[in-house]
Amino acid sequence: MTFKQRLPYFLGGLTIGVILVTFFLGKKKTTFDYGPNARVLKNISIKNREFSSDVLTFINSNKIDTATVTQILKNGDVDIWNKTKLDSCIEYNIKGSRDLKNITLTVINCDSVATIKNITIE
Repeated sequence: MTFKQRLPYFLGGLTIGVILVTFFLGKKKTTFDYGPNARVLKNISIKNREFSSDVLTFINSNKIDTATVTQILKNGDVDIWNKTKLDSCIEYNIKGSRDLKNITLTVINCDSVATIKNITIE
């Protein structure tokens, strides 16, 4: 068989395989968190979340909902290159995406808890 004869069989099998994998993995709600941004966001989201007293007063005074903070922690952009290492924790700046681009969170990510240290609106 020549390449021209094999190509349609290959593309047909590839298409069927992609559809089957998408069908089976879509039901399992599998996530592919291989990038550094996705890994940090997932790590923060599975931990207990605490707010500093400054953040709580800022949230109350600016009428920002904790759902907004959750949305930023789910879909935000982590500034990986400017992280600050503390004793056993790492401090990240997470900027909101899409319509929340003007909000930046400063999160201290420790072993068992993630503390939201600061919120800034630009």
